[in-house]
Amino acid sequence: MLIRAGVAVAVFAAMSSGCTPPQAPKGAAINDKVYAVTPADIKVKGAVISGTLSEMKVVERVEDGSGRVDQAARLTGKLILTNVSKDLSLRVLGGKLIYIDMQGRPIALEDKRTEPTLRASSPYGAPEWLDPGQDASQPVEAEFPVAALKMKRLKEIRLELLYIPSPYKQETMNFGVSITQP
Repeated sequence: MLIRAGVAVAVFAAMSSGCTPPQAPKGAAINDKVYAVTPADIKVKGAVISGTLSEMKVVERVEDGSGRVDQAARLTGKLILTNVSKDLSLRVLGGKLIYIDMQGRPIALEDKRTEPTLRASSPYGAPEWLDPGQDASQPVEAEFPVAALKMKRLKEIRLELLYIPSPYKQETMNFGVSITQP
């Protein structure tokens, strides 16, 4: 009996040490490289709409040691749009961001990167309506051109909004009524 138990323990030990897969070597750590955007908050005003783009920064994910880019640069922030009109409702359809260089020309994105667009919609997926005096906010996360990360290359960020104005009217209606005794 003792011989069988000793052989079973030896076989189990050999199986458990030989069956475990070798651990994969750990890859280099990936860290966020954060670029500050100055100024971090920008306010602009148009004829019927004003906007604030705040908390702006550019984030790029880079592998430690090698410097290999794991995720290309992206602009993040928060956009608040306000309808400053007194008599128009606005149906905000969306917009796009354009990065402008020091000569006033757009900076192109690299190959296979999507155009930086904004989608303006309510939580239910319908287009956002802004009545006079009303505001709406949404997070911004958009592709950012690597060429714009170079010092003294980026002059401004342009936001082109697409919206449909609609006349806003408020009316009062009076209904003539009387009450009779039961």
